[in-house]
Parts: sequence; C-alpha cells; structure tokens
Amino acid sequence: MSDLYERSLHKLELDQVLGLLAEHAGSEEGKRRCLTLRPVTDIDDVRALLGETTAASQLCTKKGNPSFADVKDVSDPLERADRGGSLQPVELIRIAGVLRSARTIKSYVSEDEQKTVLTPLFDALTPNKYLEDRITGAILSEEEIADTASTTLADIRRHMRVQSAKIRDSLQKVISSPAYSKFLREPIITIRQGRYVVPVKSECRNDVPGLVHDVSASGSTFFVEPMSAVNANNALRELELKEKKEIERILAELSAEAAAHRDDIDMDFDMLVRLDVIFAKAKLGFRMNAWEPMMNDEGRVELCKARHPLIDPKAVVPISLRLGTDFDTMIITGPNTGGKTVTLKTVGLLTLMAECGLHVPAGDGSQLSTFDAILADIGDEQSIAQSLSTFSSHMRTIVDMVEQCDDRTLVLFDELGAGTDPAEGAALAMAIIEFCRKMGSCVVTTTHYAELKLYAMRTQGVINASCEFDVETLRPTYKLLIGIPGKSNAFAISRKLGLSEDILKEAGDLVGKSDKDFEDVLSQLEQQRQQMEAARMEAERLRRETREIKEKNERFHEQLRKEKDKAMESARKEAQEIIEDARRTANAASEEIKALKKQLTESADTSNINQRQAELRRSLNEAQSRIRSEQSQVERPEPTRDILVGDTVELLKLGTKASVLAINKDGTYQLQAGILKLSAKKDEIYLLEQSDPYKEKKSRPAHSGREMKMEAMSSEVDLRGMDTIEAVCVLERYMDEAMRSNLQSVRIIHGKGTGAVRSAVHQALKRMKYVKRFRLGRYGEGEDGVTIAEFA
Repeated sequence: MSDLYERSLHKLELDQVLGLLAEHAGSEEGKRRCLTLRPVTDIDDVRALLGETTAASQLCTKKGNPSFADVKDVSDPLERADRGGSLQPVELIRIAGVLRSARTIKSYVSEDEQKTVLTPLFDALTPNKYLEDRITGAILSEEEIADTASTTLADIRRHMRVQSAKIRDSLQKVISSPAYSKFLREPIITIRQGRYVVPVKSECRNDVPGLVHDVSASGSTFFVEPMSAVNANNALRELELKEKKEIERILAELSAEAAAHRDDIDMDFDMLVRLDVIFAKAKLGFRMNAWEPMMNDEGRVELCKARHPLIDPKAVVPISLRLGTDFDTMIITGPNTGGKTVTLKTVGLLTLMAECGLHVPAGDGSQLSTFDAILADIGDEQSIAQSLSTFSSHMRTIVDMVEQCDDRTLVLFDELGAGTDPAEGAALAMAIIEFCRKMGSCVVTTTHYAELKLYAMRTQGVINASCEFDVETLRPTYKLLIGIPGKSNAFAISRKLGLSEDILKEAGDLVGKSDKDFEDVLSQLEQQRQQMEAARMEAERLRRETREIKEKNERFHEQLRKEKDKAMESARKEAQEIIEDARRTANAASEEIKALKKQLTESADTSNINQRQAELRRSLNEAQSRIRSEQSQVERPEPTRDILVGDTVELLKLGTKASVLAINKDGTYQLQAGILKLSAKKDEIYLLEQSDPYKEKKSRPAHSGREMKMEAMSSEVDLRGMDTIEAVCVLERYMDEAMRSNLQSVRIIHGKGTGAVRSAVHQALKRMKYVKRFRLGRYGEGEDGVTIAEFA
C-alpha cells in the first residue's frame, strides 16, 4: 500500500474505529490483530468477511458472547519445549488456558446446530482434555505444584512434613527449657535461610550452642540453630533438594507432552484468535447498531440513514446519499460547520469498514462498493518547517492523488481549490475533477465556490448536494440534500448577528447581478424544497393515522366476531340443556306408562292408577312450562299490523303454527293447526309477518336465504344476489336450523361471479365447529357455484 493510501486511512479515522474494535477482543493477540486490520479489495473476500461477522452476530444473539480471555500467545514456549527445554509453571498454565479455550469454544456450537460459515473454524479446533487435565492437576498456581503431580512428590512432601514436625518438637523443648529460656529474646521458632532457628539475645549467644544464621538489623538478636536441631535440619534440607529435583522432572515431562502436541496447540491458538477478532466485530456491530451492507464492485454507493460511527449516536444526524448510479461525482456545498466534511468522511470510512469485514451503521438496504484505493485530502497540513502554506500542502497531496487515481478509486476532496485566488482555485478544482472523472474515478468534494455549483448543474454525471442550514437559529441541521446546491448564507448570518444594514446593503451592491440572480434561484429552490418536505411529512402523518384507524377497526371487528361466537356457543349449550331436560322427562314418562300398564294388569286399583296418571301429567306439564319459559325469554318484535284472516300465527304455549280461519266477535281467533281446530286469545298467539295472506305461496326448489320457510327444513340455501355480510348472516341462521333439524349435509348456492361470496362462505364454514367438512360442487351439483357442507 502507498504512503498516500495509509495517510488517507488515518484522515478517514479508520484507526480510531479499529481501536474501538480492539476493546471488544478478549485476547492480547486478538487486540493486536484488530489494530492491524487493513481493508481488502476483492469482492468475494469482502463478502466472506462480512458473512463471518453476520454469523457471529447471530450466534451471540442466541448463545451470548464466548470468552477468549485465556487465549495467550504460547508460540515461544512451545518452540523452546520442542527443542528439549523445560517450561516454567506460568508457561504451562498458559498452554492449559489455550487448550481449555479450544474445548469451551468448540462446545459453544452443538453438533446438531445448523452449519454456518464459521463451522470450519470451530471444526478446526482440536481440544486435548488429557493434557489440559495433566497440567491443571499438577500445577496449582505459578509458584505451587500440587502434591498429586506424582506419587514420588507426594511421598517426599509427606516425609518433609514429618521431619518439620520433629524439628519443631525439638526446638519447642529448647524454648520451654528453664535453662535456655532466659537466653532467648522471645520463646518462638522461626526460619532463616531455610533452617529452623530460635532468637537469642546478642549478649547470650555463647550460652546457646549452635550455628548462627542471621542477625537482626539492630544487632540485638542472633538467630541460632541449636546443635540438637542441626542434623534434623540437614535431613529436611536433603528432602527439599529431592522435592526440587522431582518438580523439575515433572515440569520437563509436561513440557515434553506439550511439545508433542505443538502443531495442534499452534493451530488452536490461531483459530481462537481468528474467532476472537470475528466475534469482536460482531460485538462492535451491536454497539453501533450496525448491519451488513450489500456489496458490489461496480462503484455503486447507496447509503440509507448512515451515521458516522465516531459521533455520539444521540447527536449524529443520519444521512442518505447515492453515488455511481446516474452520476459519478458529487459536489457538496453549504456553510461552515454544516456537516460537509462529516459527510465526506462518512462515505469513505463506511466503505473502509465494510472492506475490513465490519458491519456499518446504516439502514437496511444500504449498498457499498469495493475500491482498490480510497484517496482523501481532508484537513490542513501546512508546515512551517517545510515552508508549506495551506494551498501548497493541499496541492502536494492532490498531485499524488491524480497520479494514482483510476477506475477503481474513490477520490475525496475537502475544500478543493481553497487557499488561493477564488477564480484560479475554482478553475483548478473543475480541471482536477474532470481529470479524475476521465480516469474513471468516483469523486466526492466539498466547496464554497459558486463556479463549481454551476459546473455541477451543466455537466452530465455531476450533481449538486448541500448541507441544510437554519438561518433563524444559526445552526446547521446536518441534513444532506441531494440535487440542491447550498448557500453560504453569509449575509443572512451577518444580519442575524447584528451587522449594520448599511454595510449589508453596500456589500449587496458590490455583488454581481448574475451572482445575485443565482442566489435568488437557490433561495427559491430551498423554499420549494421546504414546502415539499412539509407536505411529505403531513402525508406521512395522515398515512400513519389511517393505518392506526384501520388496525383499530380490525381489532374491533375481531372482538365482535369473538363475542358473537361466544354468544352462539352459549345459546347452543342452553338449547342442548333444554333438549336433554325434555328427553329425560320423556324417558321418565315412558317408564311411568310401562309401570302403570304392568300395575293395571296385576291390580284393579283404579284410584291408584288415576293418581299415578295425574302425577305423570303434572310432571310433563312442568317440563313443558320450563321449555316455554325459556322460549318466552326470547324478545320478539312487536307486530307491525293487526292479525288478518289467512295469516299464519304461532301458538305461544304449544310452540306450533296455525292458520287464522276467522275472527270472533269477542276478539278471539278461530285457528286451524294441522287437523285440529281451536280458539285462542290475542295474547296467546304471535303473528308471523313473513307470510302474506293475499299472495299465493310460490314453491321454490331452493331454500331462500332471504325468506327461510319454517314449515319444512330444506337441504339447500340460496345466497345469490346478496353481499358478503348479508350472505354470512343468512348462512349462520340457516346452518343453526339445519343442525337442529339433524340434516346430514346441505347445499349452499352462492353462484360464481367474482368469488367474494364463495370466499366469505368458506371462511364462515371454517369457524363453525359443527361442520365436519365442506367442498365445492361436482359436475351435476352446480360445480363452483355451490358448496356442499357436511355436519359432524
């Protein structure tokens, strides 16, 4: 990579993003690799890296974040062990940590889990539980070897404990002896140079025979090993030497075993660090609320609600832009501190992040392109030491950029042509942009020059863009507006800050007419844009309100349907209970009749028989009264007319229908119910108004849904000519009647037409629990114009 490209990466602040990435890595080597990441330019490699990050994000969402804290670099210790060297306990502990991490990370994904692009990395891990347990069982800490490391070590340490106890017993007798206690500074046993000693007063050192091993700092105390303990201490020292030798043997043995598995451990370390970096990318993506962008290698950039990753998410204003579609060059204008440079950096930095395999903080559907190089001239690099002015420093960078740009380059200029005469600077800027475009590069530049705004308007493939500025508040809104050139707003800002109107008027007179006209056009465009934006926001608000009303209505209709189903189910249960009660009463009556017949044949006690008959009749009347009371609870609408001769009425007590033969003078009615003729009062009958005494009844082969005949239950219903709501209501009433009439199946005529009634009928049948199945009619049955339904 060229020095210019490396400087461009720094200017676009990729190193700061990689610093954030390193914070999420668990291992030191993982952090180092995060900081040294560099963009790749091959489209397949970039997609593979992004796919790994996406797979890691999905695993983190389901299983949480894996830990890589125990992954330490063990390449040097393994190299030394492979050459026959003996490793220190701390080095063996690190090797055990790598093996433990390999085991836990491999178990992070189960074998039956769906395969991902990370599966080969997990499969490449080779845990060694035996060596891991050998090391962790033998080494307790960096400075302690376990007794269980070997039987020899355990035996040596047991003898050491016994020998230490003997020495302590011997010295305890010395410090407890009246003959020696007066010579001791304190009656305690301590250790100096690995040997047990007692503190003796300096003036009495010759009174306690033994070896002096140490003297206190003040010289008042001598630490003396009594002669009675010398041999015992020598024996303990020999045991300590044996212990040290055994520990060295154990460490050498463990080192040899680690060296035997060096290749596997090195492979585990490399795979673990790779996974550490990948999961660090996923965790950084969660922190930035970032997503995987779509990638191409054709220079197309389409960002939707993109955010600069280094700006506080609560303060940053998302931008949307496109490049490389219908234009390959964007010229961004507007006031200072308006967000032009941030937009420039956002385009370059998000592209670099994607090329590093990082998710980008942009909306769903965003698209980025790979480039062989992203060259940026951002910021002021003037140097007093090198006698470089602002213009000269920029121009040195631009010279390198135009030499290196080609059709696989994204070129970013900040304030192109600034720092010199405006006319010459604008001309140079246009010439540089044209040269880069001829080389095939995509170009994004910021400027204040009006000449560049006109250049963008007149040139095919070049578009203006601006960063919005609120003159009322003197604050930028940081919104990027594509297709609209920006204004410097110098006069408006100066007026708002209190500059004299006389000065502003004189300044306005000095501005050329063409410049004034151009600024007026920009102002009109901005006003129209703001009006369109307000209209769009209002339309969006109305759309949201409409959607909310629609959802509310749907919830209301669904609640009504549930309440209706609940009411129908309750009525169905009530009717079933009435039928069951009547059936029980009828069964009881039948049994009573049988008993009466039997008693009649066996006995001539007629009074008893009459009494039993009366009780039976009373029981039947009570059951009948209960049924009628249930029926009478149903509210009936008041008749709209008086009863006439020929009308059909319902006998309320009997629940049967009768025809009106005549109206008596006393107000009673002469009725015909089947073969029975009877009289009834007005409050004992109810007019069935669907019958018309003056029209001859017309027989129809099909059962009409609008006019359901109550005299005989038909096995078909005709819904043709109805809308869906009316058809469903008629169908539900009909199906209830057909079910109570014990029909096995019915034929529903809905016609073909648009299919709306047929669809509504099928939806209603699906909700009816007593419908076993239904189908369209076959040839000869009416085909698609009818539906055959069967009851359960």
